[in-house]
Amino acid sequence: MSSATTTPTKGLEGIVATHSSICYIDGERGILAYRGIDVHELAEHSTFEETCYLLWFGRLPNRNERNDLHARLAEERHLDPAILELLGKAPKSALPMDVLRTAVSALAFYDADEKKNDHEANVRKAIRLTSQIAMIVAAYDRIRKGKPIVDADRSANFLLQLNGAKPSPTAERALDIALILHADHELNASTFAARVTAATLSDMHSAITSAIGALKGPLHGGANEAVFRILETIERDKSDPVAYVRTLLAQKKKIPGFGHRVYHTEDPRATHLRAMSRDLCKSSGQPQWYEMSEKIESFVKAEKNLNANVDFYSASTYHVLGIDEDLFTPVFAVSRISGWSAHVIEQLDDNRLIRPRAEYLGPEYPNRYVAMEKR
Repeated sequence: MSSATTTPTKGLEGIVATHSSICYIDGERGILAYRGIDVHELAEHSTFEETCYLLWFGRLPNRNERNDLHARLAEERHLDPAILELLGKAPKSALPMDVLRTAVSALAFYDADEKKNDHEANVRKAIRLTSQIAMIVAAYDRIRKGKPIVDADRSANFLLQLNGAKPSPTAERALDIALILHADHELNASTFAARVTAATLSDMHSAITSAIGALKGPLHGGANEAVFRILETIERDKSDPVAYVRTLLAQKKKIPGFGHRVYHTEDPRATHLRAMSRDLCKSSGQPQWYEMSEKIESFVKAEKNLNANVDFYSASTYHVLGIDEDLFTPVFAVSRISGWSAHVIEQLDDNRLIRPRAEYLGPEYPNRYVAMEKR
């Protein structure tokens, strides 16, 4: 047995690993709040840029502060030509998450604050990375499709950069709300990975690269991709959604987009994404995606008593926004960089190396060395 004082649980479930003032979650009541402000209020009244300010600076900005952040994000909305060259040389078959991970790591080479790790430098890097990650995702998608990169023109319009056409106000606001909802979620796997890396006194880019690597895993990011593959199969084969999901359950297969390690009631983010999916699918003339999703949700709730989580309705929402399936998780990163960087800043402002213990379950000590000729 180790000398650790806390009884371990598989996956560290329920273990409090650190203190933080960034994100509050009450899984029993279905509450998610950033800096104490309920995510429902932010989704209804705020913008993603304002939410970034809240996460980084601990409070909502006044008008001048909001305008200043908008200008700073715009100023950083450019990529070094070497990064664009790197994106162009990536195999067209490469997973966008792999390209994003590699490009974010390479950004450090061209960052004026690369060797600085003080608070102000990390805030500058947070702002820079938030602009640059969105550009990388959009630029690589255009490059791999043989399309010209859309000049961002210092615009925050990610959908314009991605699709080459100005989105409707409804679509633009829907994406902004989705970015708010995904901005932070306490010590999920990717955020914890970022904090562990930062705690070694490594740099912001290394910490964010660690986070992207963790997000790539299908048990963290990627569930909405799996949801859409189900919807796409049902649509292609003209299957009945309930019958299709019933078959999956009979085969003991897990239905992606349902259940959550923290929430024991409805995921508050799903509440908004459900309404967004409904409205966007209807306005885009593609109501089938929401209708299929609604039938599946009702069936799984009745059959397994599982609630839809943030990934379930984000699948249909992202699809009708013109986002390809393999970009769903990179778009998650476009949002979550705000929370990741806030946690890196918080970690480094009051740092202690993160070094948990493991409960030893191996052969009893002492387990003596046996010479080769006696084995």
